[in-house]
Amino acid sequence: MDIKSSLAAQQYAATRPATAPKPDAGGGPGNAFGRAAADFAATLQQGEDVAKAAMTGGADANSLVTALAQTELAVETAVTVRDKVVEAYQEILRMPV
Repeated sequence: MDIKSSLAAQQYAATRPATAPKPDAGGGPGNAFGRAAADFAATLQQGEDVAKAAMTGGADANSLVTALAQTELAVETAVTVRDKVVEAYQEILRMPV
């Protein structure tokens, strides 16, 4: 190995961390969708937990109705977002190239 290729390899290794993506880069759209999906899953899990507790007598009817309403709202929101994404995709497909 000659000196020039050794120096090039060292310089590449030194600049590589600067070009690597940051693991938590902030408020990008992918991060926002990830948080929304995690919140959706947590809402569904909370609704299931309250429903199980209500069946065993550990929760009252009011908390069950509130949890079911939150779950219903989360599912309706997810369906609305999905419909908008499909609509946007279909609109892109209709665009002339």
